[in-house]
This record gives sequence, structure tokens and C-alpha cells, in this order.
Amino acid sequence: MKQYLDLVRTILDTGTWQENRTGIRTISMPGAMMRFDLQQGFPAVTTKKLAFKSAVGELVGFLRASRSAADFRALGCKVWDANANENAQWLANPYREGPDDLGDVYGVQWRRWPAYKVLEASATAQLADAQASGFKVVTQFTEDGTQKVLLYKAVDQLRQCLDTIMQNPADRRILFHAWNPAVLDQIALPACHLLYQFLPNAARREISLCLYIRSNDVGLGTPFNLTEGAVLLHLVGRLTGYTPRWFTYFIGDAHIYENQLPMLREQLTREPYESPRLAISDRVPDYAQTGVYEPQWLEQIEPSDFSLVGYRHHEPLTAPMAV
Repeated sequence: MKQYLDLVRTILDTGTWQENRTGIRTISMPGAMMRFDLQQGFPAVTTKKLAFKSAVGELVGFLRASRSAADFRALGCKVWDANANENAQWLANPYREGPDDLGDVYGVQWRRWPAYKVLEASATAQLADAQASGFKVVTQFTEDGTQKVLLYKAVDQLRQCLDTIMQNPADRRILFHAWNPAVLDQIALPACHLLYQFLPNAARREISLCLYIRSNDVGLGTPFNLTEGAVLLHLVGRLTGYTPRWFTYFIGDAHIYENQLPMLREQLTREPYESPRLAISDRVPDYAQTGVYEPQWLEQIEPSDFSLVGYRHHEPLTAPMAV
């Protein structure tokens, strides 16, 4: 994880102090990138203990389209508790539906993106095409003297990605995202890791992932998000018959919170260990072995299906999360 430590040093050396919504200052730097060859190991931080089970629990919650901190806790992840129940802005939000509610965060957008079409009632071919692709009529109304039809369906972006990998791996549009402008005012936290793009190489039977993060807490968030992205790429590769290869990690605003400086400065004094490898339980089907496409495992996967092999790390370090 030398790349991670180099990023921390660069932010400390070149970043500038900035105020932000949390009230805790950050040293911030615009634009950062890391690129990992997953054939050389899993990008787990080793200069402190990685909260691997919590990160995987959060990812599984996303895959299940969870919107409650209670669901994430049940999966071994408590990082959403504060955003759900201690964020003053969210507590006062009229869209919050009680304790532990988060709104339609990440996984809801990944797996159930709310899609609408407004078509003229006379556009029979368009209406037929929309309904054939799964849209349902919600209501009819009149606008500017024209009869209109409102249709809706929930779009499973991630499943569409897997289907495209299987059917058309040369497609350069195999991506999903969680930045839905229509609901930004209805969620506890607008998506930080907001755009994922899969890049299969059919000739080499390898698959890579580019992840764009608009704003990243480098002290706590980066190790977490690196873990989630790499695990997701391994899982998608397993279900589609591709070997995970390059994981490229882009950050818009890379920042370090002031109250996390002692933790990070301690990590900079430590020598990283060799990267571990990710193991996936044998119960999870491997398309490369079975030849059977089973995308339903996106919902059936459990946190216990993932483990790190050969993971050596320094003593644990903790720091508060800014909310």
C-alpha cells in the first residue's frame, strides 16, 4: 500500500486548509489517482488494521439495496449509525422516516434506480416499447392540452452491468452510479463513491474497474472504499468468468481531517507489509468453472463469503469520523 502512503504525504505536503460542512477543518487537495494490479495482491492497508468485515458488510448492504443503518449493523457495519441518527441536518429532514433511516442511499440507486417516462397518450409505439421493457403505467394527466402518461420502473444498474459483460463485453458503457439529482435532498449523505465503470478484456478474460469518488476522507474512507471496490470487482469477475486485473481509483477532493492527523502521521512511520490476497467461499459459483451464469448471487452473497489470506498488519489505530 505504498501508493496510499504516498497519497497521504502528498496531501500533507501540498494540500491547503479548508472549512467544510462538518465543522472540522481538512487539508485538501484536488485530483488524485491510484492504480492497483489485483494480480499482485489485494489493496488492503497494512500500516494499521483494516476494518475488513465492516467494509464487506457495507458492500453487501449496498448489494441488497439497504436504506437502514440497522440493516448495515446486522451485516457487521456500524459506519452509518452516526449519519442516520446524529446528523443534525438529516434529523431535521422531512424525508427521514424515523430512527436508522438513511433514505435512498447508494445501494437503492445501484439496484432500484427510480426511472420515469412521460409519454403522450397517442404515442402507442413508444408506450408499447416502454411497457415491453418493464415500465408500468402510474397515471395519466393533461399537460398544455395534451394527454400524457406517466410510467415507472426500478432499474437494476448493477445487474445490467453483469448482463452486458456476458452479452457484449466490448461495450464501453458498462457502468453504474449513485448520483441521482432528484433525491439528493432526501438522503442522509449524497454519494461519495458515485461512479463505477467495468472494463472487460474478452481476449485476455480479464476485467478491470475504474471508480470515481467526488470527495474522499483519506484517513478513514479511502481504505474502506478501496476494499469495497476491489471486493466488488472480484465478485463480478467470479460471476462472469473474468479474472480481476486493474483497479483504478480516482478522487475529486482528497482530504485529511484535522482530528485524524495523529493516526496518519503514525502510519507514515510504519513500513507496509506485503499485500494479502482475497479468497471467496467455494459456495459462490465460479462461472469460469461451471459455465452457468448466476447473477442472483448479487443478492445471496454474505459478508462471511470473503476473507483475506496472508494479511499482516501493524497495530490498530483509530480516529473519529466527521459527520
